[in-house]
This record gives sequence, structure tokens and C-alpha cells, in this order.
Amino acid sequence: MTILQELQQTITDMVDEHRGILAADESSPTIKKRFDAINVESTEANRRKYRSWLLSTPDLGEYICGVILFEETLDQSSDDGILLPELAWKQKIVPGIKVDKGTAPLPGAQGDLITKGLDGLADRLTIYKEKGARFAKWREVYSISDTNPTPLGISANAEMLARYAAVCQELGIVPIVEPEVLMDGNHTIGRFSEVNEAVLHEVFSALHRHHVQFENMILKPSMVLPGKEKRRATPEEVAEETLKVFKRTVPAAVPSINFLSGGQTPEEATENLNAINQLKGNAPWQLSISYGRALQQPALQAWAGKDENREAMQQALLKRARLNSLARKGMYTSNQE
Repeated sequence: MTILQELQQTITDMVDEHRGILAADESSPTIKKRFDAINVESTEANRRKYRSWLLSTPDLGEYICGVILFEETLDQSSDDGILLPELAWKQKIVPGIKVDKGTAPLPGAQGDLITKGLDGLADRLTIYKEKGARFAKWREVYSISDTNPTPLGISANAEMLARYAAVCQELGIVPIVEPEVLMDGNHTIGRFSEVNEAVLHEVFSALHRHHVQFENMILKPSMVLPGKEKRRATPEEVAEETLKVFKRTVPAAVPSINFLSGGQTPEEATENLNAINQLKGNAPWQLSISYGRALQQPALQAWAGKDENREAMQQALLKRARLNSLARKGMYTSNQE
């Protein structure tokens, strides 16, 4: 199989009209916070158990097409000895890998951050591919203030995303491009819309410069939301502003837009996805999910670190995956909760 055929096959296996991506790629500090909230120690054994139980959820592949894994997960196995990437693929859930190495302050752009991890990326991707990863994910973050993100912050972060995506495609790995505009702050939904539009415009300009094939990538953006300190926008407002931004910036060649949940509750993330799909009309992309906490939070709470709660944990995950599948068709209602 050629590199191009590998990319096309992964897109075929991940892009459809009803499934989404499970983001289970929490770094060690992040998953510790998740476990601390349910009084579970973040040991390697507990992380392995939790993630293996997620991926062995019966029928999960009906609603989930891909899973983003953290590096240690590629080498972990289920209770019966199946490597977790293989366990995912048993349900036709494509395994992928988070490859960025966290953020640092961007020199010359006070208040902006830049993501680390390009050095040695090709070598790491080659190893990850041998272990079963077929796609990768890289996240850049943008804070909103009166002065941020700066023009330098927007352009530098776009350049990083484009360089990462180009390396991925050269190796037959589908890149998930994640420019996350944070909802922290007191900005209006109009200000968020303005920033998200500027960010996405620059990202796709950089992707074009680096000859990234839009047909063989997935976009993981933020929905357009007001800051946390503002009143909550209605799902209809979120849908209208979000679609306006994407129609102005995202090429029709991109096969799928898989939203991040970005601080929304599980219910809010599903409601907003539903409204977006009800309003999408003839939008050229699939409008799906790449949710982490908005899929996992109910499962974590149901588990609480107790082995006897395995089935309850899996049912909580499956319920949220199913409800988001309904939202992809604009068929979700709150009474289905």
C-alpha cells in the first residue's frame, strides 16, 4: 500500500455520518487531576485498567471511529493480554496518538503560548506507526484577552501545526490539526468568533504553504462560545456563530470537522453539536466530535476506581457516545438523557 493509499484508507475508516473520536490522550498530570477528583491514585496499573476498560466497552465501535491515545497506552495490554491499539481495532476503532509535548511561552508575544515537540517527530511517528497508530494529534492553544492572541502568536502557532501535519502525511499518518481557542475569560461570543476566524484563516494558509493535503487531514477546532464569565449562549447562537466562521475559513476538501468539547459539560457539548448539525444545511464537511472529558467524565464518576463498577462505567461511556451520535444527525433531545 502506498503512503497516499494509507492516508485515504484511514480517512475512509474514520469519517462517516454517525461516529466520532474518543480523546483518551490525557498526559500524566492531566489524568492525575481526573483521578484525584474520584479519589483514585494515578498509577500505571490504574491508568491501564481504566483505558483498557474504556476500549473494551461492548458496542463502542457503533458510535466511536477513532481513539487518541497517550504514548504509554500504545504499549499497554488488556486484562487478557491484547495490546490496547489492537483492542480498539477489534471494534473498528482506529488507534491514534497525541504527539505534541506541551506548551511554553512564545518569545516576543507576551501572553501567547507555543507547543513543543517537533524535534524528532518523524522518528517518533515511525515508532508509533509500528505500534499501530494510524493518525496523530497536535494541539496549539490560543488565549483570548484584550491583546491576545497577538498576530505573532497566531502565525507562529499555525506554522507549527502545518509543519507537524506535513511530517505526518509524509509518513502515511493522518494528522488531526487542533487549534484550540480557549473559552477562559469574559469575552463575548462575537470576540471569540473574531479570534477563531483569524486563527483558522492563518492555519489553512500555513497548511497550504506546506503542501498538506486537505482531503487527508481532520480538523479539531473549538466551537464558538462566549467566555466562561459571560452568560451561557444558547445552542442556536453557538451553532450560528460556529458555522459562520467555518464557512468563511475551512476548505470544502476537508472531510471532517471533529469538535473539541473545551470546558463544556457533557450535556452542553451534545446540545451544541446537535444544534450545529440541525443548522448545517449543505455544509461540505462531516460535523462530528473529538471529545475527551465530555465523553469520559460520566464514566469516571461511575467507575470511582472500583472493579465492581466496570459495567456501569462502560454503560456511562456508551450512553454519551450514543447521544453524540444522535446529535450528529440533529436528532438529540434533552429528555434522552
